[in-house]
Amino acid sequence: MLGWQANNKFMGRTIADEAFAKWLDQGREAPEVDKDAEIIRDALWGLIQEGKLFIRRGGYVVRRGRGRVIVEPAGE
Repeated sequence: MLGWQANNKFMGRTIADEAFAKWLDQGREAPEVDKDAEIIRDALWGLIQEGKLFIRRGGYVVRRGRGRVIVEPAGE
């Protein structure tokens, strides 16, 4: 019985690996690119690389206020 169980686990893994490979080969449509998000990312990346900016885990929410930009920790 032990041999059958080991073989069954191997076959399950093989089937799962084949299914996953087929799913990867199908390809997915690229998500729409948010140009504004790219501009923000590019503007902040240099500061992060220089060590002048640290974005904590969980991130921040950036929004516009009356003539200003409001940055708050996400989840508050």
